[in-house]
Amino acid sequence: MPTRHLYLARHGAADAFGELTGVGRRQVELLGERLAGLPVGAVWHSPLSRAAASAHELSRHLPDVPVAEAAELVDHVPYVPAPAETPPSWAGFFDGYDETEAASGHRLAEALVARFAKAPEKAQPDTHEVLVTHAYQIAWLVRHALDAPPSRWLGLNSANTALTVIEYRSGLPPTVVMFNDMSHLPPDLRWTGFPGGVRP
Repeated sequence: MPTRHLYLARHGAADAFGELTGVGRRQVELLGERLAGLPVGAVWHSPLSRAAASAHELSRHLPDVPVAEAAELVDHVPYVPAPAETPPSWAGFFDGYDETEAASGHRLAEALVARFAKAPEKAQPDTHEVLVTHAYQIAWLVRHALDAPPSRWLGLNSANTALTVIEYRSGLPPTVVMFNDMSHLPPDLRWTGFPGGVRP
């Protein structure tokens, strides 16, 4: 039974202009070293510069692997929950999202799932793909893999270059192999992209 292996990574740490910082480049380098031994067949990235730059840095460790943009990976709010679904601490975050914008974001999120969250055809071999994207898109794919309610993407966060792995096989539910794994990063490069606080 062929398996689609998706390796999801948030882009490296970036500055206020969306450009990779020195920390972000080092994070991506270490992620590349971690992925170098895998039979990766493609690297896909968001159109935004911080993700595109991360993917191209990463590709130095994956020679001859094609790198391409995927519009579905762009940073966006995948689902605006109804007031009854919204935790009080998130309520203000969705101010200003009108119905048209919310519907557009949800269509893009569904396109992300339709493109990437499926098993290979039966006659195909296993596939291994790296997706360099953003925290919300990783949260949406994990939520989908767990068959959780749409609003449960809230509260799932990913650190910069943390690794999430999901496997897809025909006739079986997706398998979340790991989520937000930072073992390739030394302690001083972990947890960037998270709010400040004490972390393990």
